[in-house]
Amino acid sequence: MPTLSVDILFRTALELFFSEEHAITLTFTADGIRIRFPTTRRLAEYLKAPHYYILPYFAMMEEQELVTREERVGIHTTNEGSMKIIRIMREEFADESIALLGPEIFEQICKRIDTR
Repeated sequence: MPTLSVDILFRTALELFFSEEHAITLTFTADGIRIRFPTTRRLAEYLKAPHYYILPYFAMMEEQELVTREERVGIHTTNEGSMKIIRIMREEFADESIALLGPEIFEQICKRIDTR
């Protein structure tokens, strides 16, 4: 089982988006961008870790205001969480991001976080 951290969970979410789901759900608001995060169970399954190992990291991510969880709605990034995930997309998954989103949309998303 890998060592867990908030950063690893963000990278793992991106790996799931690009390698298995072939999709990323973005919501544009007046305040910024929200990204739907995989469920805690899905992340645990992908990492081959017990579900209860993942939960404290989500509590940390909520405390750090990186994600919000809503019953029956799901987990979404906050503006801070979106900036974090988009930075990782740009630095570590640029080719995958462009392939999935297209160069124009990816560029516009990156510009949006650069202005904050």
